[in-house]
Amino acid sequence: MAFTQDKLPYALDALGPFLSEEQMDYHHNKHHAAYISKLNGLVEGKPEADQPLRDLIVASTGGIFNNASQAFNHTFFWNCMTPSGGGGEPDGPLAEAIARDFGSFGDFREQFSQAAATLFGSGWTWLAANENGALDIMALSNADTPLKYNKEPILTIDVWEHAYYIDYRNARPRFIEGFWDVVNWATPAEAYATVAK
Repeated sequence: MAFTQDKLPYALDALGPFLSEEQMDYHHNKHHAAYISKLNGLVEGKPEADQPLRDLIVASTGGIFNNASQAFNHTFFWNCMTPSGGGGEPDGPLAEAIARDFGSFGDFREQFSQAAATLFGSGWTWLAANENGALDIMALSNADTPLKYNKEPILTIDVWEHAYYIDYRNARPRFIEGFWDVVNWATPAEAYATVAK
């Protein structure tokens, strides 16, 4: 197959009690896996099958874009969480940029959480950076991604119902609140380092 699903960076039950093994099993092993499978079916025998995933996302539309972007978005999301040492606040250049662009980490967290809680329907809330390192919160519907806007993804939370419904039912704000306890700040810091040079 042209595109493969990365293995989770932790066990299915490792994010408990924030996310249960059942929730992660459905989300990673069924939803995420289905996007990979559908994408491979759509590009089989076509030039798109040989493109790097990020390039394919930027260049594509329709079904190919939806499945390619969801494949990328989910992998990025998994890496934004960790079962140990998560939460708290970032440090270094990312922390400085957050303070610069949002006033404080507390203000950023409040704005990000509000954007995620109020995004209508399915989608993703992102912290993204432009080519100059300026940060922005983007609440994007469905499979949309900062890559389509020439911005670098820094941090994301999945607010499709399938991301939390087994554990939280319709209480999206509780899911968002719990997310902050497991954020793996190493992933956003690494992503930000690619644009803040």
